[in-house]
Amino acid sequence: MIEGIDHVGVAVGDLEAAMKLWDALLRETPRLEVVANQKVKTAIYPCRIELLAATAPDSPIARFLAKRGPGIHHVTLKVKGIDAELARLKAAGVPLVNEKAVRGAEGARVAFLHPAAAGGVLVELKEEAHGGS
Repeated sequence: MIEGIDHVGVAVGDLEAAMKLWDALLRETPRLEVVANQKVKTAIYPCRIELLAATAPDSPIARFLAKRGPGIHHVTLKVKGIDAELARLKAAGVPLVNEKAVRGAEGARVAFLHPAAAGGVLVELKEEAHGGS
């Protein structure tokens, strides 16, 4: 079940430089995290803006930056029961990047819909670590 927007992800080439702007703009301090399986370092602000920087040249963020440059990377929807939600979407013919959830930032289970499914917008589904399914 979709519960609402969890956060907006912004791809950046230089995380520290980007944080200077966002720290000043938001007057917040982000929580930093490396998500090794996604090859990304994140800065997650309390207001739910997430900055994403690649930690390897073959990461999805590095490919995004090479193709499109810095900017909005994805919109994340909070869900309960991510496995059931993915099965429902697959049965409805929605193109998925991930048919099974993987570990993401904050220990959450996440999966992405293919951008073709949402008019070019990359949509992430996120089930909080304590949410279970």
